[in-house]
Amino acid sequence: MSKRKLTRRQAWRIEKIQAERSKRAGQQSERVDQQLNEGELGPEQQGLVIAHYGNQVDIEPITVEPTQPEDTTTPQADGQVTIHRCHLRANLGSLVTGDKVIWREGKPTGVVVATQERKSELSRPDMHGQLRPIAANVDYIVIVIAPIPEPHPNLVDRYLVAAESVDIEPLILLNKIDLLDADNRIQIDELLELYPQINYQVLQASSKRKDGLSELKAILKDRTSVFVGQSGVGKSSLINALLPGVDIKEGELSKVHATGMHTTTTAKLFHVPEGGDLIDSPGVREFGLWHMEREQVLDGFIEFRPFLGNCKFRDCMHQHEPGCELLAALERGDISERRLNSFESIANSLAKL
Repeated sequence: MSKRKLTRRQAWRIEKIQAERSKRAGQQSERVDQQLNEGELGPEQQGLVIAHYGNQVDIEPITVEPTQPEDTTTPQADGQVTIHRCHLRANLGSLVTGDKVIWREGKPTGVVVATQERKSELSRPDMHGQLRPIAANVDYIVIVIAPIPEPHPNLVDRYLVAAESVDIEPLILLNKIDLLDADNRIQIDELLELYPQINYQVLQASSKRKDGLSELKAILKDRTSVFVGQSGVGKSSLINALLPGVDIKEGELSKVHATGMHTTTTAKLFHVPEGGDLIDSPGVREFGLWHMEREQVLDGFIEFRPFLGNCKFRDCMHQHEPGCELLAALERGDISERRLNSFESIANSLAKL
């Protein structure tokens, strides 16, 4: 599709808006530097980014106890944790929920002055194909699906490939099992039965009936987990069930298309009383892998790995070539046809870009 040509007035308006945004960003940076230079800010301390709003973030203070190996948030006398809104220094780059930072308290707004190294990072391409991080320091990616909206194996596989590419352990969670019936149960069972065979954890839960929540809490205990999945699969309702009192707004399904309606607009981190953190991420109907090469996607199908690199031809496409180890594995039943077709579908989508 060719780009639409802008009129002179449209181009002028875009240029003006960008100039105004740049000017505001520069003014904010100057104010932050002035605060730092004039000593208007408190001492440096460690903090955790629990939400991100444009050029500002919400920070929880972290206290590092000498006898404790893990960081802990700093509660007030009533047991509540004080949240601090902070500006970002212009030279810090992008911060996301889950980042650990160095910050200084201010009145009314503090400043993040440095960032700490991430142990993991979950990213996805935006509408322009640019890779954008959405959460940091994550231990688990919980791929949430539900009977409605209808789950698709290829979408689940895209999430799994994304998780494998950043070395974050995935967990597949079927939510809303109270919606299983004679019409959809066979399809759901067929979709899920393959994944335990290739060593992926699969859990079932119902936030409405509170089924499976204890098992889920036990697995996620003392870990940082991010919930991902289509809009409408019940990520927010799950968090409300796991964390009574949080009361995240829950979306309804579109009555026309039975698809989810977005309610979460920014990734936000919540603490689990039993231990661990949950990050609620904006729902997405498609998880793009446009930033990846074909071989990277292939490696994301973990059951294929033992057979890769052993084909007769180095440039084997694993489609019809003689001496292909992947096709031989398919014929022996060592890999599934559905997963191989899923890889081809993803690979073909990359080739069209």
